[in-house]
Amino acid sequence: MTQDVTTDALRLRPILPVTAAVGKSGHLSLGGCDTLALLGEFGSPLYVFDELTLRDKCREYLTEFGGRYHDVSVLYASKAFISLAIARIVEQEGLGLDVVSGGELAVAMRANFPLEKVYFHGNNKSPDELRTAVEAGIGRVVIDNFYELDLLDRIAGAAGRTQPVLLRISPNVDPHTHMHTTTGTLDTKFGIPIETGQGEEAVWRALHSEHLELRGIHAHLGSPIFELDPYERAIEVLIGFAAEMRRHGFALQEFSPGGGFAVQYVQDQPAPPAAAYAEVITDSIRRWCAVRGLPLPHLTIEPGRSTICRAGVALYTAGASKDIPGVRRYVAVDGGMADNVRPAIYGSKYEAMLANRPLEDATETVTIAGKFCESGDILIRDARLPRVEAGDVVAIPASGAYCLAMSSNYNHAPRPAVVLVSGGKARLIRRRESYDDLMRLDVDS
Repeated sequence: MTQDVTTDALRLRPILPVTAAVGKSGHLSLGGCDTLALLGEFGSPLYVFDELTLRDKCREYLTEFGGRYHDVSVLYASKAFISLAIARIVEQEGLGLDVVSGGELAVAMRANFPLEKVYFHGNNKSPDELRTAVEAGIGRVVIDNFYELDLLDRIAGAAGRTQPVLLRISPNVDPHTHMHTTTGTLDTKFGIPIETGQGEEAVWRALHSEHLELRGIHAHLGSPIFELDPYERAIEVLIGFAAEMRRHGFALQEFSPGGGFAVQYVQDQPAPPAAAYAEVITDSIRRWCAVRGLPLPHLTIEPGRSTICRAGVALYTAGASKDIPGVRRYVAVDGGMADNVRPAIYGSKYEAMLANRPLEDATETVTIAGKFCESGDILIRDARLPRVEAGDVVAIPASGAYCLAMSSNYNHAPRPAVVLVSGGKARLIRRRESYDDLMRLDVDS
């Protein structure tokens, strides 16, 4: 759609997709496509995913971990954002999937994703979800509690199968992230704790289950994790626990310390590179397995949002504004908390730029508000931008993870379209919802 002419002058370069540039039109370009032309073709608001950025990140994790450890798998987090097109790219790049629902599993199955490379997480999987997973031949079920352990054993038996499983063990390590996304401490709904003796009981029961094959243990500390030390401490605890469980005949064949790696959302908070996570995790596993006299297990890594977050950019069109002299200027866009609820529930911070004037200097501080009927519908407070007028296109980078996955039809708003860009071509991978879509489940009696 356009030819790129410059990249260095882009203020948000570290946050934007790797193909971001300014075209001859003077507009922001992604994947060789003019963003204003994309809006003209697909409508506003619009989510744009850069294929090269996603593929590069998949390859980076495989390279960084695979270059440091002899036997490793990398899983893509479906809950961050999944579609048929994304699942197929992930498969092509050699990653597995972690899913947390029957819906995410259904996407994997529709995409013909190799199910032996799919891991099923979640704290309350339903009998139907587990039955579907077992009968389809899912690679691993990550057991989160005793109820699920017994339920899965019965379901696998009824299906005439022996299901490979991991136990999700809570190491009680605080990753110092948001309380709503901390998952590896004692007081959380996820995982089986060690301190209470329940972890040991779970190992014993899994080993003595007739239709389960206990392959290893799994943990997940939370997300996004900017610090490296929590991984070291968790691995020490978990490898020590695995070593103690040898008294029950447990052999640690597979181990996952989870992931939840951080990404850079704003200019002043860079995230550690993939290499830093890879170094500390692989070094810690080798060190503590040697100390405890354990052979090195197969390592499974779950980078989480960091695989796709940078690949996505949300495009909105500015409309109304409200000036409160001496207080604040609000600029409203045609999206908001229905397509990105993260700022409202987590206080998440983002950066913004004008896609139609990407090189213009910032001259004012504005608050980017959504169009939905909540005072909390604010996408960015105190964004530094050129003077924003109605019709300007506001681009918010690092929108590839959890925005669409957590979207809703609040105020009966249709969800936006999603396009994948590469080599100057754009491909619609999810159409915009229509008003008919919003009413398709209504029963008009």
